[in-house]
Amino acid sequence: MLMKTIYLDNAATTALDPRVLDAMLPYMKDFFGNANSIHAMGRKSTVAVEEARERIAHAIHADPAEIIFTSGGTESDNSVIKGVLKATQKRHIITSRVEHHAILHPIQYGRSEGIKASYLNVIPSGSVTPEQVKEAITDDTALVSLMHVNNEIGAINPIKEIASVCNQAGVPFHSDTVQSIGKYPIDVKDINLDFLSISAHKIYGPKGVGVLYAKAGAPWKPWMEGGSQERRRRGGTLNVPGIIGMATAMELAIAEMESNRNHITALKQQLVDGLQQRFGDHIRFNGSVDDGCYYIVNLSFPIDNDQALDGEMLLLNLDIEGICVSNGSACTSGAVEPSHVLVALGMVTPTAKSSVRISIGKHNTSDEIAFTLEALDKIVHRMLQTAQ
Repeated sequence: MLMKTIYLDNAATTALDPRVLDAMLPYMKDFFGNANSIHAMGRKSTVAVEEARERIAHAIHADPAEIIFTSGGTESDNSVIKGVLKATQKRHIITSRVEHHAILHPIQYGRSEGIKASYLNVIPSGSVTPEQVKEAITDDTALVSLMHVNNEIGAINPIKEIASVCNQAGVPFHSDTVQSIGKYPIDVKDINLDFLSISAHKIYGPKGVGVLYAKAGAPWKPWMEGGSQERRRRGGTLNVPGIIGMATAMELAIAEMESNRNHITALKQQLVDGLQQRFGDHIRFNGSVDDGCYYIVNLSFPIDNDQALDGEMLLLNLDIEGICVSNGSACTSGAVEPSHVLVALGMVTPTAKSSVRISIGKHNTSDEIAFTLEALDKIVHRMLQTAQ
C-alpha cells in the first residue's frame, strides 16, 4: 500500500487548484491561438489575455497597462534590475543580504560592469528597517530592491514605510512579493511601489508564468527583446493558459485570504507548540516565529554552540516517512554552501547547513501536522542519540 504524502513545502511551490485548471483547459485544448495573431482564434486568446490583465491589475489596485506578463518571479526580478539600469545613468543599487538569488545574482553580475551595490544587514528577525534604507541612499542610487516576505525564514519587511523613504528621496522601489501575494493584502497605489514581482505557482496557480508590475512613468526599459508582445515591453509568445490560470489563482487567493490565513495560522501554532513541547532546548527557530509570516517555520536542532543535526539527513528521514520539507529555497537545492539567509542572521556555517524549512498550505490538515510531529519526535531523538 502506498504511503500518503504529506506536503509541507508550499514556499517552494503549491498544488494547482482544480478550479484554476478548469479555467485553463479551454485555452489548452480549444482556444489555442497565438495571442499575437490577428485571425479569429488569435483574437480569442488576445481578449482572454487582456481580461486576465484587468483582473490581475484589479487584484493589486494597479492600472492594466502597468501589468507585464513574464515567465515567473525570477524573470520579473531580473527585468527590474536590468531594465532600471538600462533606463538611467545611475549605477548604485540597494538591496539586502537575504534577498532571493534572482536579485542577488543579477546585481553581482552587474558589478563587473561598474554597478555599485549596498547590501544591507538584517536585524535579528531577518528584516530591514526604513532607517537603514534612508542611510544607504546616495545621489547615484538607481533602485532599492527588498522582498516583502523572505522565502526561507518568513521575515516580513515593512515595505510601505520603506517605499515612503524611497519616494521622499526620489528613488524607485521594487519589492519581490512572490511569497506574500495572495497571503497579505497588497495595494500598489497605497504602498506607492514602483515595481513588484509575482509568480503564479506560489498561489496554487501554474508554473512558468508571472507578472512584473511597472508603475507608469517609472524609469525602466524592456530587457526581454524579440517581438512586439506586451506593448514591446517583453518579447516572446504569451503563455495564454498560464496567464488565465494566474488571474484565476490570484482572485481565489484574495477571496479566500482570510479563511486560508486562519486555517494555516492554527496549523503553524500547532506545529510550533508541538515542537517546543517535544524538544525544548534542543530546537532553534531561525528568524522570528511570532513576527514572521504565518506559514513558514525554519528550524534546526542544535547539539552544542557550533553544531546541529544534519539538515539533509533529517530531510531524507522525513522523506522516508512520506513528509516533504526542504532545506530552504528550492532554487538552491543541492547547493553545497550554507544558506546565505541564515549566514546573514549570524549563524555559523555548520548550524546554517543544518536547517529545515516547513511551509504550510491551505490543503494541509491538523492530522498531517500531528503525524509530522510524531515523525520528528522519533527521527530527531534517534539522531540526537547517535550524535551524542
